[in-house]
Amino acid sequence: MTRLSVNINKIATLRNSRGGNNPSVLAAALACERFGAQGITVHPRPDERHIRYTDVYDLKENITTEFNIEGNCREQKFVDLVLANKPAQVTLVPDEEGQITSNHGWDTIKHQAYLKEMCTLFKDHGIRVSIFVDPDPEMVEAAAETGTDRIELYTEAYATAFLDEREAAIQPYFKAAQKANEVGLGINAGHDLDLNNLTYFNQHIPGLLEVSIGHALIADALYLGLEETIKRYLAALK
Repeated sequence: MTRLSVNINKIATLRNSRGGNNPSVLAAALACERFGAQGITVHPRPDERHIRYTDVYDLKENITTEFNIEGNCREQKFVDLVLANKPAQVTLVPDEEGQITSNHGWDTIKHQAYLKEMCTLFKDHGIRVSIFVDPDPEMVEAAAETGTDRIELYTEAYATAFLDEREAAIQPYFKAAQKANEVGLGINAGHDLDLNNLTYFNQHIPGLLEVSIGHALIADALYLGLEETIKRYLAALK
């Protein structure tokens, strides 16, 4: 079964809109674990507009499932945060300054030397590394040369195209997954996966290990409740 890691950034966004600690990021993470999620994901950004750096320390100290910190390793503050907390996994995302949300993967050919350096740094500290990539077999193959353990397929294009033609939407991701399996990389995925498109994606991506889902899952929880929502996402991944 593909593992579900819940991205709790949106909980932090809601909290920050009023100040204080309601809703509690930590309480939400612990509830996600209690309801069956196999991991917790956070994506801190320099302006701390959602996840604060202090949240990361609180979560590391208290959660018991897999902890995944994703973000831009070109920011030294992010690198220091990851090394201080030693999560199970760090996901390297090529965010630009001021970017609202992640919108592209790494060019693993152009930035290969740099990514090799980052992979070595994190792996030397016992942290599994995943690199955020577009569904391009060339980028997947080049990612393998960096020493990363996994890739995370950026799935926004799939989610958008799925509404019109699911078979065409999945093909680039299937080919990228084939290449990942060929070169020995684990496969994660995330961005705009939801209850409408998740089952099909899971059924057609060979070797899919983990999905990280935040925005859609938290939005669904407004209507369904967090426990029922996580139950439905887990069912979609069976």
